[in-house]
Amino acid sequence: MKQPKPQFGGARDFLWAAGIENTFVPQARNGQRPLEEYELLGHYDHWREDLSLARDVGLNSIRWGVPWHRVEHERGQFDWKWIDEVIPFMVEDLKITPIIDLMHYGCPFWLKREFANPDYPKYVADYAAAFADRYKHLIKWYTPLNEPIINSLMCGLRGLWPPYIKGENGYIRIMLQLARGIKRTVNVIKEIDPSSVMFHVEATGMTRTARKDLAVLAREEKHRGYICYDLISGRMTEDHLLFSWLVRNGVSPDELEAFCQTPIKLDVLGMNFYPQWSTKLLYIDKRGRLAFSETEPDGGGFMELLTDYYERYRVPIMITETSAVGSDEIRERWLESSVAMIKNVRQAGVPVIGYTWFPLFTMVDWRYRFGKEPLDHYYLELGLYRLNRDGGKRWIETHLVEKIKRYIEDPEKAIGRLNGSYGSTSEAPSAASKT
Repeated sequence: MKQPKPQFGGARDFLWAAGIENTFVPQARNGQRPLEEYELLGHYDHWREDLSLARDVGLNSIRWGVPWHRVEHERGQFDWKWIDEVIPFMVEDLKITPIIDLMHYGCPFWLKREFANPDYPKYVADYAAAFADRYKHLIKWYTPLNEPIINSLMCGLRGLWPPYIKGENGYIRIMLQLARGIKRTVNVIKEIDPSSVMFHVEATGMTRTARKDLAVLAREEKHRGYICYDLISGRMTEDHLLFSWLVRNGVSPDELEAFCQTPIKLDVLGMNFYPQWSTKLLYIDKRGRLAFSETEPDGGGFMELLTDYYERYRVPIMITETSAVGSDEIRERWLESSVAMIKNVRQAGVPVIGYTWFPLFTMVDWRYRFGKEPLDHYYLELGLYRLNRDGGKRWIETHLVEKIKRYIEDPEKAIGRLNGSYGSTSEAPSAASKT
């Protein structure tokens, strides 16, 4: 499939997407359950019906993940049978361009110590190369690894997911490994297909302060949000705000210099933002200790966040995850306000090139992994469609479907044209590049 040089700027180039939740944490200790979203929601059996929802909405792109632990059961032995059916169905039958999540948390069972394994960067790049080589005629857009910050938090700080490391040292150790894996993944795919485009997806957010004297801490938190982007793009120099923190926690300055010496180009920033969860308030609690709480549930800082990331990295941005928790009315209000804010920042010259409502349909809350209740107690309804628990038709359409359809049908009204120098030709992807 020939892919023309992508362009964007005009409203009709905008990427309207959804995503299928594809968290894979198949390993489980005693008292835990595997967290395998495709299996829990029946996607392995109902994938045609599930993916067809994106076409029904009128989306031109979809975020979809490959279960590495299933396709590479043994080191170097790949089973692509299921993927060989799904990828052509999305691209050729549905005419929808996938953004492939190569890594959405989980590692294969044979990879001992998972992300902490010293050979993890090589192994994940070998898997990525095998995928890219097989599907390069169909796939151009990739996410090398989803949300490095959340991955490092769950696997390296809190010790909740493999390899179950705890503490700031663990967080940093996992983050460096993920960054090395991302760089190797990007390099091998670009070697196989120089026209491929990387969506570097991160859990982005903001930190507010209740007191003026905490502003310096909020600034540090802000830079922690940049950490993976800064590592892979060679910005972690000795004058970086986090340099001393990293070195004090056991990172050699030579390791950081190695990142600076071999940077990769950022194609697209994939920013994940959830209004009720992504903005934190930094304050001092009644015991005199530093504490965080969620704040700004209306997502009021969304425009500020987009502008901040663009000014730092000067590359196109795609909203790769957003939605809201609550009633359909609450979620519809966020859809309306977030799209309106994107229109405003585009008019100000910030190149937001796409919007992803995530997930497309019901997902399983991550608390399932540690819970004891039946599966249906953990259904999380953030999507455009709701699982029909009463049998019959699998999915129930919410009011959000018609709303987003109207945006797609009239993008000039919804998100307008991008002003500024990015309104012409770019290497960033667009809806036009799927043909």
